[in-house]
Amino acid sequence: MHQLLTLGSTHQTASGHPCTIEAFLGGGGQGEIYRVRVEDRPLALKWYFPEQATVAQRRALDTLIHKGPPGPGFLWPLELQDSAAADFGYLMPLREARFRGIVDLMKRRIDPSFRVLALTGLQLAQAFLALHTQGFCYRDISFGNVFFDPDNGDIAVCDNDNVAVDGGGASGILGTPRFIAPEIVRGEAAPGIQTDLFSLAVLLFYLFHIHHPLEGRREAAIRCFDLPAMTRLYGTEPLFIFDPADDGNRPVPGLHDNALAHWPIYPEFLRNRFTQAFTAGLRDPAERVRESIWSGALARLADSIYYCGHCGAENFYDAGGPAATAPGICWSCRTALTLPYRLRLSLPGTGAHQVVMLNHDTRLYPHHLDPSRRYDFGEPIAAVERHPSDPGRWGLKNLGSANWVMTRSDGQLRDVEPGRSAGLTPGVRLALGRVEAEIAG
Repeated sequence: MHQLLTLGSTHQTASGHPCTIEAFLGGGGQGEIYRVRVEDRPLALKWYFPEQATVAQRRALDTLIHKGPPGPGFLWPLELQDSAAADFGYLMPLREARFRGIVDLMKRRIDPSFRVLALTGLQLAQAFLALHTQGFCYRDISFGNVFFDPDNGDIAVCDNDNVAVDGGGASGILGTPRFIAPEIVRGEAAPGIQTDLFSLAVLLFYLFHIHHPLEGRREAAIRCFDLPAMTRLYGTEPLFIFDPADDGNRPVPGLHDNALAHWPIYPEFLRNRFTQAFTAGLRDPAERVRESIWSGALARLADSIYYCGHCGAENFYDAGGPAATAPGICWSCRTALTLPYRLRLSLPGTGAHQVVMLNHDTRLYPHHLDPSRRYDFGEPIAAVERHPSDPGRWGLKNLGSANWVMTRSDGQLRDVEPGRSAGLTPGVRLALGRVEAEIAG
């Protein structure tokens, strides 16, 4: 039951607007959250318990409000709210009903696609990169503070009043158990950007595997899960469940089936990132996977998806891995897979290549064709579409505003104007603005 504010009461915001308390949303260790209405705008109000309404907390909120949100995914403090006493709270955007927690994913209340999971992970990595670039650390990355839209991967990061300047000194916030970096568990470090990177990796592992990366045979053998046991498992003797050099903590069938089922589904390049995060990165904070590396791997993961022709399940193409030449069988129905056409993009000035699977629903976005617009998933600028009069033919339609130049396999050139399509034929090359591309079969 709420106890701090009276439902239906109206207060003045610091900027002089009426704020009406409409509903109690929940409470925690620091205070209570209410749905409020400021003029005609629905917002959320966090009101602190008296013992939490400290001068230091108020000063931290002032800094965050003045700085503003680092990106659109943060439900950032907007304005302080005072009472006649010394108590206070703050206004923030209201989390929309479309956002769900990773706990909902773990309990199978939602069933997002792999593409949505990839986009969710990408947005999380980009959000924390923006936060860290501004010199802040989150200090408590966990699935209790992060929500996502299971239909499109949009994110909402909550509880931003605990964000602090990196290296700003000791505080009472250490993080959430199971997400806390080993050096904090051992009492050797305080929360900061480097420990955020560990927590982010744990969050991403949960997102893709519905399991914790350190909970395997050792966790199953614990009879009394007390503080000393947790300290060993997550602090003094942590071991990745898929450590390639030490199989002493492998998942146990019947207990850790989520991890066993999901790990082999993903392409090698993603598994390698998790292996780095929980082997070298487990021992040395400087070796942890940076947000930009996660972003690149997760954008690539989204582009690697293709569908089983029998059951429709999403599978992954691993360019450079075994599946590049032998696609194997579907993880879901165990039937043989057939690779669709692929678009091989040559990234200018890098010598690198990017492969996009050309499925019936594939879209190319600004970041595909303009490296300066990294991870820009705005309006699509190309789409795979069926030929209007020949259902057996497919093409890549130009949705942009500039012509493409198509080179056929016989060397003939043709412009592909906006609104027109280039047929999906192996060997066809396309000049897509600054990017050169080739269709492979």
